[in-house]
Amino acid sequence: MSNVTGKSHAELASIFNQDEPRVDWHDETLWWIRQKRDVQAHKLPEWELLRETASQIKNNVLSNLSTYLEQFEANAINNGIIVHWATDAEEHNQIIHRLLQERGINRMVKSKSMLTEECHLNEYLKEQGIDVIDSDLGERIVQLANEPPSHIVLPCIHKKKEEIGDIFHEHLGSAKGESDPKILTETARQHLREVFLTRRAALTGVNFAIAETGEFVICTNEGNADMGAHLAEIHIASMGIEKIIPERKHLGVFLRLLTRSATGQPITTYSSHFKRPQQGTDIHIVIVDNGRSIQLGREDFRNSLKCIRCGACMNTCPVYRKSGGHSYHTAVAGPIGSILAPNLDMKKYADLPFASTLCGSCSNVCPVKIDIHDQLYKWRQVIVKEGYSPTAKTMAMKAMAFTLSSPTLYRSGGKVGRLVFKYAPFAVNNSLNPWYKHREMPKAPEQSFGEWYNKRKEGKQ
Repeated sequence: MSNVTGKSHAELASIFNQDEPRVDWHDETLWWIRQKRDVQAHKLPEWELLRETASQIKNNVLSNLSTYLEQFEANAINNGIIVHWATDAEEHNQIIHRLLQERGINRMVKSKSMLTEECHLNEYLKEQGIDVIDSDLGERIVQLANEPPSHIVLPCIHKKKEEIGDIFHEHLGSAKGESDPKILTETARQHLREVFLTRRAALTGVNFAIAETGEFVICTNEGNADMGAHLAEIHIASMGIEKIIPERKHLGVFLRLLTRSATGQPITTYSSHFKRPQQGTDIHIVIVDNGRSIQLGREDFRNSLKCIRCGACMNTCPVYRKSGGHSYHTAVAGPIGSILAPNLDMKKYADLPFASTLCGSCSNVCPVKIDIHDQLYKWRQVIVKEGYSPTAKTMAMKAMAFTLSSPTLYRSGGKVGRLVFKYAPFAVNNSLNPWYKHREMPKAPEQSFGEWYNKRKEGKQ
């Protein structure tokens, strides 16, 4: 998602927060999904063992990534898959465009792929005169609304059924005012059926790529990836270099974790294996770096590459739930996006690591045990040291550090603060104070804790 407005997370969150009923509904819906995740986790006595196993498998992958990638490439080629390598988003997009050009294809169907969102593939292909239809229902809704997805698993979680009804009425010809989810789903099904039958090219993402066998696995609940890939003459799969797992037997660990963490389901409806092309068709896989090797070389942040894109950290995050996915102005929102995005452009995404309470809930639910809240804290330090934090915030933190390092100055500041609270509250309760925008400032205490403690101590003596 490109931040075309140039606004920060706080500014974009303020826009989202203007619609209080929507914020409440968004918050409650995502927390309901988090609760479903907890129910599924508690049903498995081995849940924590699965998390630890997945984390250790990913540790092994990141420590031997080049070896596994070469193994995957060799086995995929032996299976008849054509492998391409892309250094960055631009090269990824150019490879896909070239593959379509070579066949004279100007229409493509696409299933969910956050990597293509990261690379802005749809926008690029549109500029080249190629029509791309997203076949995931949520993705199709936001595409028709001319919006980016706000969640990596639930792309249109920010939209209500009535709004979707209006979008379908405008673009798909459904009845005006229709908001029944079953009818809207059937409308989308009829619309997409024609797309599946007529598109000669299909693009999918990759959930897991198995080095041992050269196959890749795609997980969907709608079967749209299968419909597109099996009916097209060319199947293009976009894959980040971190999607590798060593052996097929490891897949069971991740499949048990993925959907339970994402939506609270015991298993994904479709887990489709692609190993070799059908007769008369081609499978191409584009393996993309786009800054991942840089992240791999950053010791404090390399664990972020373990991510399996379940979205559990978003569903539990109090900031994401209240601010909405679009406030993060990056393809992957929420806590995980806030530690991935600064790696791509530290200056552009300097605000995102600060969009967190550091409560640690994201790390607690992560199925592969990424230390998300620790990385958010470390990114803050890096961003400040590199000079990308706002000047006002930097100066305020320096003033606070200076005050807190001096007991005398701290006590004097406290006395002044209490007097201001008591006799000139307007100096604090104003629009320039971000805390005041959403909070009622407390009543000024009569004394500090230190003063109270000393008086109590003297009284006892």
